[in-house]
Amino acid sequence: MTKIVNHWIGGKPVASAAGASGTYGPVTDPATGAVTTKVAFATVDEVDAAVAAAKDAYLSWGQSSLAKRTEILFRFRALLDANRDAIAELITAEHGKVHSDALGEVARGLEIVDLACGISVQLKGELSTQVASRVDVSSIRQPLGVVAGITPFNFPAMVPMWMFPMAIACGNTFVLKPSEKDPSASLKIAELLAEAGLPDGVFNVVHGDKVAVDRLLEHPDVKAVSFVGSTPIARYIHTTAAANHKRVQALGGAKNHMLVLPDADLDAAADAAVSAAYGSAGERCMAISAVVAVGAIGDELVAKIRERAEKIKIGPGNDPTSEMGPLITKVHRDKVASYVTGAAAEGAEVILDGTGYTVEGFEEGHWIGISLLDKVPTTAKAYQDEIFGPVLCVLRVDTYDEGVALINSSPFGNGTAIFTRDGGAARRFQLEIEAGMVGVNVPIPVPVGYHSFGGWKDSLFGDHHIYGNDGTHFYTRGKVVTTRWPDPADAPSGVDLGFPRNH
Repeated sequence: MTKIVNHWIGGKPVASAAGASGTYGPVTDPATGAVTTKVAFATVDEVDAAVAAAKDAYLSWGQSSLAKRTEILFRFRALLDANRDAIAELITAEHGKVHSDALGEVARGLEIVDLACGISVQLKGELSTQVASRVDVSSIRQPLGVVAGITPFNFPAMVPMWMFPMAIACGNTFVLKPSEKDPSASLKIAELLAEAGLPDGVFNVVHGDKVAVDRLLEHPDVKAVSFVGSTPIARYIHTTAAANHKRVQALGGAKNHMLVLPDADLDAAADAAVSAAYGSAGERCMAISAVVAVGAIGDELVAKIRERAEKIKIGPGNDPTSEMGPLITKVHRDKVASYVTGAAAEGAEVILDGTGYTVEGFEEGHWIGISLLDKVPTTAKAYQDEIFGPVLCVLRVDTYDEGVALINSSPFGNGTAIFTRDGGAARRFQLEIEAGMVGVNVPIPVPVGYHSFGGWKDSLFGDHHIYGNDGTHFYTRGKVVTTRWPDPADAPSGVDLGFPRNH
């Protein structure tokens, strides 16, 4: 029987009221192409019910003690740790990534839960005494109210955990709209939060499409929206949410470059390029999708990348021998393939073509093999677009300066990396490159939880990066309190219409 995934509202699963009219979306197993699950698509009324539950829960949760919030988060962390494999299995079944990669996703999400468990340190205010005669000034941070998260298919557990642990630790209540392509992990997380003792309504999940998204963006009781996804949708989320007077952080797409200098360890650079380009079948916003080879190393580097790429074992994500799984949908698989089939006509040299790849016994799966394109011109679509698949472009430049200029000319600025033994060149790179996250001999520079994640240019819309200190500030607002307690012996000061001065 086909599994049905419903919403989670007010601390319990809620069947879709639209069920009789068949408002459900299909969820496929990417390895087989078979529809295994139906996910309810929320109506406007169902989104409103989730927001109402969150608003009602905020009345008490927003006033709850830091001790109570962190106690629940510590219990949730223990449950999350104990259920790593179960969550990873749900991710593999609906996303397709291999089990070890899914486990890594859960582990990185746990880092943010760890950070949220220590929120009391980050929420400490400031106090200045005696700024004027018997006048003290303090700064405090308070929660916003109901906040929402809209998350992508490629990390169905980790990206929501970039958002809601910080949000609820700060005293907000949360409505999550996960991707409709792999929704089950979000329901498992909701169940674990309830088991940990989170009050009903503090965390809610509504599934769906643009109807659900637009209602969250327009709802007057939603005070802030966090989003991770493609650049066109991030721009839309930012524009629409801001027009409705909401705080918004919208993380968009990427075209992450890896600059390889002539002095680099080419074996290490090739290992890194293959790992970062083809891990999770390239369905990562931090994947390396463009290698920029400087000087005469291009041919040798491409040969080393090819040698490693050809050995990657592709198969179902639940097969322990698989290193790379299928893509999320057939439509996406076909779009990724089009960049490879059209590459030669646009001037690129096709070193590896994975478009004809299939897996015996799983012929209906969303398979694509490893593709490697060399000498790619910057005018080619394979270079200009975020492919989000296992396609690596190699570009050639003569000098470090040309490489930096090429990278900085990209409209994206999510992450980038340099491979070199030259500390001076690395230092120049980290200062000169226009990207929010930089790796030095590190191909995927995703920050640890206590630093913030976010890009520049068309990779981020809004003023705040996600998690870390930026996350705390995004989910709270500042308040400054100026206090005077007059001494009973003070004489009346009288009326003074002049502007207040501190003296």
